[in-house]
Amino acid sequence: MTEDPLIGRPPTRTEAIAGWIALAISILIAGLWAFWGTLECFHEGWWKPDLAGRLIQALAYHIPLAITLLLLALAIRWPRFGGVLYFGSGAMFTALIFAKRWGQLDLFAALSWLPVTVLVIAVGVLWWFGRPRPLRLAFLLGLGLPLVVSLACAVEPVWRIAHRVDDGIRTARLVEGNEVSLVWAPAGPGWVRDAKHAADWYEATEICAHLNADGTTLMDEPQYIWRLPTVDEAVRSLTRGGENAGGVWDEETGRATYRVQPDKESPLWDSYAETIYWWTATEPDADSAWRIVYNGSCWKLPKDLGMGSQGFRAVKEPDPPVPANADSGSAEKTDPSSPPAAGITDNLDG
Repeated sequence: MTEDPLIGRPPTRTEAIAGWIALAISILIAGLWAFWGTLECFHEGWWKPDLAGRLIQALAYHIPLAITLLLLALAIRWPRFGGVLYFGSGAMFTALIFAKRWGQLDLFAALSWLPVTVLVIAVGVLWWFGRPRPLRLAFLLGLGLPLVVSLACAVEPVWRIAHRVDDGIRTARLVEGNEVSLVWAPAGPGWVRDAKHAADWYEATEICAHLNADGTTLMDEPQYIWRLPTVDEAVRSLTRGGENAGGVWDEETGRATYRVQPDKESPLWDSYAETIYWWTATEPDADSAWRIVYNGSCWKLPKDLGMGSQGFRAVKEPDPPVPANADSGSAEKTDPSSPPAAGITDNLDG
């Protein structure tokens, strides 16, 4: 083994083993951030209406990956300096996370924080003693593998988003299919699409009750025209590629299955809006309600939970069609939300 210029001699077998273990764990940490950053970039992010804004979002979600790759490169080149950085970063995150959440974390939650807490501290110790060699191979694996993970994780969401359907219509929509026929509220108080108007379940239910008939104005007194959709209705209404996704809700297991995975697209979702979660009216118990995600997954959450990407969209039953033998003046009384002749959607203001 060639001499290491940093220590003036060839690394011992123990130092080499410690170095490769440190490198392997560091790659694992960077790989986890590559996995998280890429998937979250296209899940919660990538909603800005302009390409520049979406690219900035993508960069923001990959900041943790960039930091871990920088730490990894420094540790490979200067192991003890990198070890100090790893140890200090791990100690800082451990103190911040566990001090704030002490007594609130269960075993699963504590383990989920390992990649940025105790594991980082352990890597710092290993880098202090370890020397992975040959250096070129260590750099190739350390920087290359996390980038491969990031690129691999981007393939499916990039393809899906490139084929996403968004007709730009944000008015009330009649959505039919899969044994469900509902009018979904237009953009406004009955369709929350940004963090500024995010609401918990209680607030969402109250807003729905006060919407006027066309869903554009909140009235002083409850109108009880609109409501939150049930989780079964929401699951059955989701779409992919302009067609119903074939969702089925199993109440016993609390799981939804689909013929094809839904996506954040028209007529239900605004693909250029921040909101990706909706409240439903279904209450598994007194303190929680089901939340649905645009991709079809459903979660039971506390009703008082509030977060920026959490919203709702009110629904109402479509008015029955006017009989064919009605007088000529009856056309003016026809509710525009009557079912269309064909297709799963209808623009009620069109």
